[in-house]
Formats: sequence, C-alpha cells, structure tokens
Amino acid sequence: MKTISGLLVVLALAAASAAWAQDYPNRPVTIIVPQAAGGANDILGRILAQELSRGFGQQFVVENRVGANGNIGTQAAAKAARDGYTLLFTISAAHAVNPTLYAKVPFDPVKDFDPIMLVATVPFLLVVHPAVPASSTQELIALAKARPGELAYGSSGNGATNHLLAEMLKSMAGIDMLHVPYKGVAAALTDMLGGRVQVAFASVPSVKSHVRDGKLRALGISTLKRSSVAPEVPPVADAVAGYNADFWVGLFTGAGTSGEVTTKLHGVLVKALAGADVRERMAAQGAEVVGGTPAELAAALKADIAKWARVVKDARITID
Repeated sequence: MKTISGLLVVLALAAASAAWAQDYPNRPVTIIVPQAAGGANDILGRILAQELSRGFGQQFVVENRVGANGNIGTQAAAKAARDGYTLLFTISAAHAVNPTLYAKVPFDPVKDFDPIMLVATVPFLLVVHPAVPASSTQELIALAKARPGELAYGSSGNGATNHLLAEMLKSMAGIDMLHVPYKGVAAALTDMLGGRVQVAFASVPSVKSHVRDGKLRALGISTLKRSSVAPEVPPVADAVAGYNADFWVGLFTGAGTSGEVTTKLHGVLVKALAGADVRERMAAQGAEVVGGTPAELAAALKADIAKWARVVKDARITID
C-alpha cells in the first residue's frame, strides 16, 4: 500500500508540474541583464522583453544587475528559483570568459543554467587612426612586426572584450603592441580619435560614424566570414587564418527549469526573431540575429570557455 501511495503522490506532482508549465507564464517574468542600462546588451534585452511580452500576453521586464563585469547579475540569476520566472540575458564575454578571468566566480556558467537560445552574434571591428600607414590587416601586421612594441592599442579595461580580441590577434599573428587600458569605451575612443593610441577593436555601432567620416579606418571584422552588420569590411581571418571572435548574446534560465517552459520560450523567440523589424532593430546595435537551438547555445558556450581560457592564460590576464 505504501508503494502505491508513494506512486500516486509522484504522479500527482508530475501532473501538477505539467499543468503549471502549460499555464506559464501567469505572472510577470524578470529578465536579468548583468550589464548597464543603455548599452547594446541592455537594448537587445529590452527588444527581447517586448517581443516575449507580445508573444505570451504577459509582462517580461528587464532588470539591470550590474557590477563585477557581469558577475553580480549572473549570480543573482543563478540563485533565483528555477521556475522560468527569472531569466538571464547575457553576453559571452561575461558568461564564457569570467570563469577564467577571475580567480573565483560565484556561479558555474554550465551547471547553474539551462540554455534557451543563442540570440545573435556581435562582431567587433579592428580600427586604426588614419595616421597609421596601414589600409588592411595584413599591412597592420607587417607594420607591427617592423616596429615591435611601438604601436599602442586601446581597450575599455583590463580583461574587456576588446582587450581579449587584441591579445588573440597578437598571439596568432606573432606581433607585439602596447596595451593601454581605459575606464570604459568612451575614454578609449576619445584617445583613439586624438591619435594617442593607434589601434583598437570596437563594436560596430560605437565606431561606425567615425569610420564613415574618415576619423578612423576599419581594417577587419572579428567574424570568420563577412558580416551583414558591416559587409564592406573583410574578416581579420583573411590575414590571420582561423581568427574568429564571434561574441554572442544568449538567453538562459536556471538549471532544472521545466523543459516545457524552455520550449515555450524558445518557440516564441523563434517567431519574434523571424520578423524583419526585430532583425533591423538588432542590427542597429551591431547584432546579427542567429536564433539557434538550446543545444547550439550550449555548444557555443562550451567552445568559448575553452577558447578564451587559452587567450587569458597565454596573455596572463587576471582580475582580482
């Protein structure tokens, strides 16, 4: 009798769980964005929130939890209830890089989260000041080899995305450039425009107008192939075989969330990202829509953890 009673309890709980998942969402859902309001990832997250709200007829709200290069918001998402009512929308630079960049992080990027969708990729441009006598990535590499340590490249801080991109280029191309870290993108670009640093990697929206006006020169893009967000710029990989830094933005939920919930979320996003308006709004933020499966996001995360761990260790980059 006890065995039958126990089985009935299990079946009742399973039925209740299935009914709950079918009813999802029946209250507002929070999307934690572990980056600051107003930035590209925040804007992309708000586009997703609008589309999810429209698709489900329920409110999805972005909550910015900033600090520690994304670790604070990611930790909050990892500790939230695993019920699909707290989601994480983050960038690979935080989710895949921080576990190696920091001596200790308060979350496990794989074990603490279930992937929902690799939403888009966000390429970076390799740019130089017009005074630099190089009109291609090949010519920049030749110049750096002829003048080792003389060219300075700017970044938005130690361990930042553009720092990692430049260090990977240095390693793969066998060149030496001086790293000049700044406190944020704005300060780095100001000195770049003034010619105080000669080279940088930067997001497409942040430098597009400067390239158009001739204040900066775009030599390459970080994707393996040409990107729709800057189709006129050749890949850095044309000069450095295998160079590929396809940073992505992805949506996660807590590990162990009902599969029915994640399937519903993925299905609504697939429909939303198929719309031309959504793609155009994301492209304005330098993002190229992918709309991949949960398995594709899991694979991208695993590959990036390994790739950026090598870059961080080879360049001896650490953040306490």
